[in-house]
Amino acid sequence: MRLYQMADHVRYGLMNTEELRETFLIEELFEPGEIEFAYVDLDRTVIGSAVPTASPLKLETDPDLRADYFLERRELGILNVGGAGSVTVDGKTFDLDKLDCLYVGRGAKDVAFSSKDAANPAAFYLLSYPAHAEYPTAMVKFADMKPVELGAVETCNKRKIYKAIFKDGIKSCQLVMGFTMLESGSNWNTMPPHTHMRRSEVYFYFDVDPAHRVLHLMGPPDATSHLVVADKEVVVSPGWSIHAGVGTKNYTFCWGMGGENQAYDDMDGVAIAELR
Repeated sequence: MRLYQMADHVRYGLMNTEELRETFLIEELFEPGEIEFAYVDLDRTVIGSAVPTASPLKLETDPDLRADYFLERRELGILNVGGAGSVTVDGKTFDLDKLDCLYVGRGAKDVAFSSKDAANPAAFYLLSYPAHAEYPTAMVKFADMKPVELGAVETCNKRKIYKAIFKDGIKSCQLVMGFTMLESGSNWNTMPPHTHMRRSEVYFYFDVDPAHRVLHLMGPPDATSHLVVADKEVVVSPGWSIHAGVGTKNYTFCWGMGGENQAYDDMDGVAIAELR
């Protein structure tokens, strides 16, 4: 488990490109046959991946968690962005196709990941936060999610937002999770941008063409910087930072949040003309 310590808005202003990437960008996830994790001190977020191939992968605890098992004091969101697979939770198996989402509540002891076809393995994105209450494990299929359509062709941000773990969907302690798909010809996400001090946010970019990139905008609205992000990379966004991006081609990203509340629309909007 790799450890990440977030910078505040003061140190952020002094950082060069390499320092920004080392602090806010998580790379080198989704290794075949491995479970990878990064522990972020901001809201005690754990971000990871599991890519089972010929054999199942078991979710193990880590010494840095000081827990007898991974979900002793945590909850977990799982999004499959690869081939067909399954997740077994305390003996019950959930089959996940691409873009299906599973929530695993605090107290689940035995969690294992499998792929239906090792040649086309599942790729499970994992996002975990501490939990003070237990909620039942639940799955939502992509086909059953009702998208919210936003944006327009004129502003290059026509997109569909799919909510999976949220106040009116799968119940959780503090985790909120879903994903946004940009339509062909659109490339801006979350524009106009916003901040929300009551929650930190994690952006996981996927289905990014290997030859293309996403420029993720971050920082205070009057002092923005950017990160150049490739497929299956993750950006951690503190509450004082905007989080928006533009790709050289359309893409999809998973947004996940943890913090004080679960109100999706609890945000402080920033006018585009105010950005610097």
